[in-house]
Amino acid sequence: MNNNSKAENLTDRVSSLVKLVEYQEDTVVSRTMIDKKSGTVTLFAFGENQGLSEHTAPFDAMVFVIDGEVEITIAKNKHFLGQGDTIIMPANVPHALKAIKKFKMLLIMIKS
Repeated sequence: MNNNSKAENLTDRVSSLVKLVEYQEDTVVSRTMIDKKSGTVTLFAFGENQGLSEHTAPFDAMVFVIDGEVEITIAKNKHFLGQGDTIIMPANVPHALKAIKKFKMLLIMIKS
């Protein structure tokens, strides 16, 4: 996975989410927008059939689909999301993602 590990300062700038990260074939690209002790906001671009294997996180995470289509599995329940859809993945519950078509998402994680 390609990752811009340091958050770029986007404060007081108008940005187009769909243009902040570009698709790369057969890979996942991420760009950290906010990285604070209280949480993170990360933009992802997944190539078709790319994904994240099942894992858990110690905090709630909200996915907002900007473009494309994704299958998100939460506790073995499959959800299909497209442009404009959102879902919350609860803390400590196994979840996984797989791009049905290439897709972009904004991931917002809030630490408690």
